[in-house]
Amino acid sequence: MAEASLKDRPEFDLDNQGEQKYCSFLRSLPDRQENCIRLFERSSGDFYSVHGDDAYFIAQHVYKTTSVIKYLGGDVTTGVPSCTLSKTTCETFLRDALLNRQMRVEIWAAEPRKQNVWNIIKRASPGNLQDMEDLLFSQADMTASPIVLAVKIQAGGDNRTVGVCFADATIRELGISEFIDNDLYSNFESLVIQLGVKECLIMADEGHKDYELTKLNAILQRCDIVITERKKSEFSIKDVEQDFNRLLDEEISIAALPEFELKNAMAASACVMKYLALLTDESNFGQYVLKNHDLSQYMKLDASAVRALNLMPGPQDGSNKSMSLYGLLNKCKTSQGGRMLGQWLKQPLMDITAIGEKGSMWRMDDDKPLENMVSILTYFSSLGCPIYLEKRQVMVEAFTLDAELRQNLQESHLKKVPDLHRLAKRFQRGVASLQDVVRAYQVVIQLPGLVSALAACETGSSEHTDMLNNEFTTPLDEYSTNLQKLQELVETTIDLDAVDRHEYMIKADFDQNLKVLRSKMETVKLAMESEHDRVADELNMEKEKKLKMEEHQVYGWSFRLSRNDSSCLRNRSAFIELTTQKNGVLFTTTKMRAASQSFTEASQEYQKSQSSLAKEVIQIVSTYCPVLEKLNTLVAQLDVLVSFAHVSVHAPLPYVRPHMTAMGTGDVVLKESRHPCLEAQDDVAFIPNDVTLARGKSEFLIITGPNMGGKSTYIRQIGVISLMAQTGCFVPCTEAKLCVFDCILARVGAGDSQMKGVSTFMAEMLETASILKSATVNSLIVIDELGRGTSTYDGFGLAWAISEHIVTKIKSFCLFATHFHELTALGETAPFVGNLHVSAHVGGVSEENKTNQGTSSFGNRNNSGGGGGGRDITLLYKVVEGVCDQSFGIHVAELAQFPESVVQLAKRKAVELEDFSSASHTSTHYAAASGSSSGSQQSGQTATAHDADRHKRAHRDDIE
Repeated sequence: MAEASLKDRPEFDLDNQGEQKYCSFLRSLPDRQENCIRLFERSSGDFYSVHGDDAYFIAQHVYKTTSVIKYLGGDVTTGVPSCTLSKTTCETFLRDALLNRQMRVEIWAAEPRKQNVWNIIKRASPGNLQDMEDLLFSQADMTASPIVLAVKIQAGGDNRTVGVCFADATIRELGISEFIDNDLYSNFESLVIQLGVKECLIMADEGHKDYELTKLNAILQRCDIVITERKKSEFSIKDVEQDFNRLLDEEISIAALPEFELKNAMAASACVMKYLALLTDESNFGQYVLKNHDLSQYMKLDASAVRALNLMPGPQDGSNKSMSLYGLLNKCKTSQGGRMLGQWLKQPLMDITAIGEKGSMWRMDDDKPLENMVSILTYFSSLGCPIYLEKRQVMVEAFTLDAELRQNLQESHLKKVPDLHRLAKRFQRGVASLQDVVRAYQVVIQLPGLVSALAACETGSSEHTDMLNNEFTTPLDEYSTNLQKLQELVETTIDLDAVDRHEYMIKADFDQNLKVLRSKMETVKLAMESEHDRVADELNMEKEKKLKMEEHQVYGWSFRLSRNDSSCLRNRSAFIELTTQKNGVLFTTTKMRAASQSFTEASQEYQKSQSSLAKEVIQIVSTYCPVLEKLNTLVAQLDVLVSFAHVSVHAPLPYVRPHMTAMGTGDVVLKESRHPCLEAQDDVAFIPNDVTLARGKSEFLIITGPNMGGKSTYIRQIGVISLMAQTGCFVPCTEAKLCVFDCILARVGAGDSQMKGVSTFMAEMLETASILKSATVNSLIVIDELGRGTSTYDGFGLAWAISEHIVTKIKSFCLFATHFHELTALGETAPFVGNLHVSAHVGGVSEENKTNQGTSSFGNRNNSGGGGGGRDITLLYKVVEGVCDQSFGIHVAELAQFPESVVQLAKRKAVELEDFSSASHTSTHYAAASGSSSGSQQSGQTATAHDADRHKRAHRDDIE
């Protein structure tokens, strides 16, 4: 977070005796949960304090200096390290701690008449923000939903039954799912990624004796999810039926629904309801909705794939939003649109048509109770996905073709829509004000214009018009009609003229007393305006431009001058200076002070008199919350689709609509494909490449070539493009044909977890084991540099065996980038294996090559290096057919400016090893690659295929 201002930091207001008592209390506090920070409310919430290690944390991460530390009750050695935060700074820190740093927070406050008795008044964690929503989002949008999930497992034999319940308290939604999983819990990992879980509740395991819970812990840590242990008794299903019946907006009992038979999910539900304390707030009764999450409805992603595809923003991105796919595609104008985009990216669709739409019915078969339950659950889960893949792409196409409509929606309509979920919740919790009523009204009056804009779509295609009418225009028109009474209510009861002055009040016509008070307020306001004119003349300051009259939270109505202009107030006793702030000097006069007091008194009396009328209006508007929430979902979907179209049109090269085929059919053919995030960087001239994955021809592609040549980028961009297509977005190609994948599995990059006792190689093997157990014939597997973390022979043996298993047993599409050049011989023993390599020009650098040299980030560089009489290398970043037997690692070391002595020694050692290898067998080595042009589609820089085959066999013989 940004550095906080030291000037705004409050000071402690304790005397010596108070300090000692307070320090004794701080030292007596019980232990807290891991990664939890305690804040202490001071002066009724005017500012906050932190103590002990928390004070050092705040000093380091908020103020960026330890000079703010004060030692209460003693000196540096005996006192309690302490620090204060202003209310504004505290709110900023809370957003950072809970939403970015995945911390827990406790807020303590003293009892009103017992200053030495402190209690926790608010608690929050990444998955439970209920207590602090007003603090967190009063000045900021909610960019991600705080999903908390509880899990209950039942292990037996080779299979594990996993039951989960997840909740989003901000929209009052409970979801359950129960499924069979393998011993690596691959389905569970996919589920928490699909849902975007922030916090997971698991059964306490104090002795760490439960091996299954240990594996769940490892998965959650890998997914960066906060783990909260709960007592075993909290997973009891004893009262779950009556608890559900209180919370759900259903006429029938939960016991009559098929979900009630999912006992593990019900146990998890009991834990979630206790953790969120849903039953302690009566405003929750009858407000929650239960849904069943069907894992098979969406493409599965594991944590490795999310990282490899740069799906979501991370600390490594810095301020560059386009480094992640979410940041690149997020041109949404509403906070709810941004949240839905994150959900869509983690839940790519697998049904290219509207199979399972609303209206499809399930059949009952008396002889097949299990099939009945599956049919019912599938039906209920289908109700939560109104827009399917093919529909999304049709509507994105409409918005790309009609630029005027797209821009109109973004700038004139969507930008003005507030977060209706949060607004509706304020009404449901009973904390809404007339300002919230006006905000709802302002959305309602925009709906006719939004409907008219969508109805005016002009693309020349009836398909586009019909789709927009069915999905948006007609539903929005219905919502507009349903909300017409709300509009009439507000226009009849609320003084909309006062809204322009940021005043929210009932019209004075409703009550005689209100009329009298309103008349008094207007009279006083005229007197203040008159005083404003008089002071402007006396000070010779232009009214409004230099001398401003405004209402201050503390000083009431007063005047303000900039600091430069305030010199005219010196030695003038008629003008009373109130305070000096960043934006200028506040001052008043005797007459202005009296008028301000009169206005404040009348205003307070007006608020008191109108309170009963205001409560009645708010109560009526709260009945429209269900319609507002449905409208919110529809607006969010529209926002994401328009954002997709915006990005597709404004990319360096426009995206195209992919042609999709159903899962298990069709091939992957991408013409001039590009990585969407990398081509968006300012200093990159991206070189596109073709991709062909064909069933029965080239299902397994091995990519070899130089370090930094673009192998990793090539295989990742295919995964990113596939995911984009299945979310409904256009893709960065000139032509794209794709089949639907059931999951994308990745093994990319090296990273160890030494604190968890997991080495780089072990992490690599765990990820690969998950791939081998999770992948199906309809999966896409992306593997980069498998087997690097151990000896050459062991690594190659594993790489070969894993590759052969994928080709012959799993039979899924796979892209395998490697420096084990001998692996290219796999095609001799296994079917449907293709060899590609990234080309490079090796040898003396021509003048033409020199003029084309340049640098760019992400490995897309045309560099030449060399020294000491060695060969030069120019990386061309073009993927062509054939094999390459060199990685040019020493040349890359030269580019990195290694000392010349180290480079020369490396070259001599490499020659010695090559000579040793040559002496160990009699086969003839094929010539080294001598170069190829960037546009070549041939394998001209390698030796003849006959010699290459003999070379590969000889090397394999050596290893065997």
